[in-house]
Amino acid sequence: MRSKIVAGNWKMNKNLAETEALLTELAAKLPDTQAEVMVAPTYVNLASAVKALDSSVVEVIAQNMHFAENGAYTGEISADMLLNIGIDTAIIGHSERRAYFGETDEILAKKVATALSKNIRVMFCFGEELEDRKSDNHFKVVESQLKNALFSLEASDWSKIILAYEPVWAIGTGETASPEQAQEMHAFIRKTITEAYDASIANNVSILYGGSVKPANAEEIFGKPDVDGGLIGGASLVADDFVAIIKAI
Repeated sequence: MRSKIVAGNWKMNKNLAETEALLTELAAKLPDTQAEVMVAPTYVNLASAVKALDSSVVEVIAQNMHFAENGAYTGEISADMLLNIGIDTAIIGHSERRAYFGETDEILAKKVATALSKNIRVMFCFGEELEDRKSDNHFKVVESQLKNALFSLEASDWSKIILAYEPVWAIGTGETASPEQAQEMHAFIRKTITEAYDASIANNVSILYGGSVKPANAEEIFGKPDVDGGLIGGASLVADDFVAIIKAI
């Protein structure tokens, strides 16, 4: 049975003191839930976050990682560096990495391969731009992103994959795909995986929705049969809002 997951992507927000304060508040208010709860602070605060949540069920994950094991990659972070501080899940392919840092499907495929070779669980992000949706190409775009980065994996690798569908037009814009639109795409994703692998893999992979999830809409979105949780941006920066979203799962 696939996991229910609520993950907070803090992006480039919160200094060390703010991070520790938010984690303390979150740990104190965390509701009783069967869902996996994750937070992704900025890189410089990852080690402190792991320490702060040592006695909590909340998992600290990374926002990104490089495909090389080491070398002349100024500013980058390797899989082994993450593992060394207790991080074993990484977000890969977030739309902002694709848009602002030129990460292509080829680069992302290399990152996924490195993560899996190190036994790091991958939260793989993908989704269409507004132009793709308007031109009715959104299914083709999503299928291509999955195929190019993930469909060379062995069937056994999928136990370490979490998918996060993020319609780019609904990230940080206040716009949100309707629950029906989210369900339609998530069902399409499972169908695509079934065709490439089999129904067992498709039905066991967790697919999260990412795109302006808030306390007000979380329950309706999470109530759809193929939506297994959310990758939460801004709302995860406020403990009460994030807790309300966790309760909605």
